[in-house]
Amino acid sequence: MDDILSWFEQMFGFVPRWLVGLCLVIGAIVMALFVHGIAARVIKRAVGTRWPAVTLLLQRVAGPARLALCLVAVALVLPLAPLNDVLREQLRHFFIVAVIALIGWITVRAVDMGAARYLQRFRLDTDENFLARKHVTQVRVFKRVIDTLIVIIAVSTALMTFESVKQYGVSLFASAGAAGLILGLAARPLLSNLIAGVQIAITQPIRIEDAVIIENEWGWVEDIASTYVVIRLWDWRRMVVPLSYFIERPFQNWTRDTQSLIGAIAFHVDYCTDVSRIRQRLEEAVRESRLWDGAVVNLQVIEASPRAIELRALVSARSAPQSWDLRCEIREKLLAFIRQEMPEAFPRERAMVSPPIDFGGAFKHGDGPPRPVPARAHS
Repeated sequence: MDDILSWFEQMFGFVPRWLVGLCLVIGAIVMALFVHGIAARVIKRAVGTRWPAVTLLLQRVAGPARLALCLVAVALVLPLAPLNDVLREQLRHFFIVAVIALIGWITVRAVDMGAARYLQRFRLDTDENFLARKHVTQVRVFKRVIDTLIVIIAVSTALMTFESVKQYGVSLFASAGAAGLILGLAARPLLSNLIAGVQIAITQPIRIEDAVIIENEWGWVEDIASTYVVIRLWDWRRMVVPLSYFIERPFQNWTRDTQSLIGAIAFHVDYCTDVSRIRQRLEEAVRESRLWDGAVVNLQVIEASPRAIELRALVSARSAPQSWDLRCEIREKLLAFIRQEMPEAFPRERAMVSPPIDFGGAFKHGDGPPRPVPARAHS
């Protein structure tokens, strides 16, 4: 290596030494990236078809592997580069910061890979996925909290390598009274949401793919981040809600313990309606539907107003979307049955029609009191 450097000095003696040193460092980085690219292609062709898991692993660690090879190349070349003390110290400091970043990057990737490996045992695309949604929610929330802490620790450690930042940190801790109060007030929303995320992961008032009603909007829990929750609404909109909302305010969770739901269908009919016939048609309709889970079907008279009676049909389904579709289907079938088979069941208004009564008692000769007019019903 010394002979090669001597030959370079003889050939390019007119070039500044610091420029030669930087070129060596840059050349080492380029060579490391080239070696990584060749090695990745060779390994992928050798094991890609037989072990696809190895290919997936290489893809996930490609970034940290490139950075690690570059740091190794710089560490080998830096002692031999003809650099002055100031530039060498700056490169050494940059190398330390890069090593800290590499350690943080590897740690984050290791957490991600461990979480993905753990979640491979659970599937969300089944009807009874209560246990899967529980574990997916816990792992995702804890993973993002851990990733946030790793990034904070790595950035803090890298900043503490700078002398000016270290002195600022010492002076800040020395006067931690007012500064700590101001920092605490500024970070209160972030900290409250992080703590709420841990509480949600432990107590689990919501899980991934839970059906919820929040702010009079109905949708599913699509994602739980470190500080917010994304709700996928029924019309494909997205509602972003802070995590602390689910700890401090009430909301409806339709799938807290199970996916199955009971849907209600209410409608009004006339007093002369044969409720037993409608109940029989309801039972036939739910048996014909593929959305009914076979658990609940019932019809009851729940209200009687002066003009009509109110019926409520209860039917159960395996999930919230199926419950909605089943309610619409059964409502349509019952209305068609009443229209075609029982038109007398439509609500009617009744009135008693009679001539005015003379309360003065003065009737003409031969006239008697007014005769009552028979009542008649009209729709």
